[in-house]
Amino acid sequence: MVKDKQPANVNGLSIITDMLLLAVGSVISAAAVSVFMAPFEIAPGGVSGVAVILNHLDPRLPIGLMVLIGNIPIQIMGFLTLGGWRVVAKTLVYVVIFSLTIDLAGPYLAAARIGEDVLLNALFGGIIGGLGGGLVYRAGGTLGGTSTLARILQQKMGVPLSTSALYTDTGVIVLAGLVFGWEGALYATVALFVGAAASDYVLEGPSVIRTATIITDQPERVAGAVMQAMRRGVTAWPGTGMFTDRQHTVLFVTVARPQVGQLRQIVFAADPEAFVVIGQGHVAYGKGFKPMR
Repeated sequence: MVKDKQPANVNGLSIITDMLLLAVGSVISAAAVSVFMAPFEIAPGGVSGVAVILNHLDPRLPIGLMVLIGNIPIQIMGFLTLGGWRVVAKTLVYVVIFSLTIDLAGPYLAAARIGEDVLLNALFGGIIGGLGGGLVYRAGGTLGGTSTLARILQQKMGVPLSTSALYTDTGVIVLAGLVFGWEGALYATVALFVGAAASDYVLEGPSVIRTATIITDQPERVAGAVMQAMRRGVTAWPGTGMFTDRQHTVLFVTVARPQVGQLRQIVFAADPEAFVVIGQGHVAYGKGFKPMR
């Protein structure tokens, strides 16, 4: 049997795309720290947040250099415990570009301060930093530091990634509060949560689809109306109402966000007694939606 092999040019193009995303994401993340966060004493979380705090305590300690030094032991641990270079290589690319951009271009970027409102800078620092981080994640890398540490804790001790991130980022925010004041810690929290939302947006895209779960006793009429009017596939399976012990049919259909109103009208016209739950989704792959690649 002959096995299918992916063409070399496809792999090469993927590597080039990943490196480009890593480079752009690194520069954007560095710009967020240099322009919006560090000048206003906002710690962005993780090793970068610790570096901002250290730079505030002693300006002779460059932020980028501190990020690089802080990542050395963590990435060595990642290399030894997570699977070698295959896991840490892209993260190292991010850390190096991020650190160099902050220290070499940081003074010029800091001069581009757009406004003096600390809250606005926390918001936009989080948004822009999150966009940069999302590009890095899409390329298969991580932001290093506590992100790598969280993966180590997950693999070795079973600690969920979200729990590890909560502990480490909370520690940095508390440290920022002790150094910058508790108002500074609140601004850091705002930047952290906004950045996470922006990263999710880059990774998952806008919420452009809706899923509908329909419980009906008229499955043929409802499914037929939906398929004829909306040209959408419908999946059905039997269900039992546990309160009434009655048999029903459960239908599932995915539609574009603007089609929710039309779907609701079609369903209730076919079965006024139907029970409909509309769920939110980001993207759908397959026939009628995005092609699966």
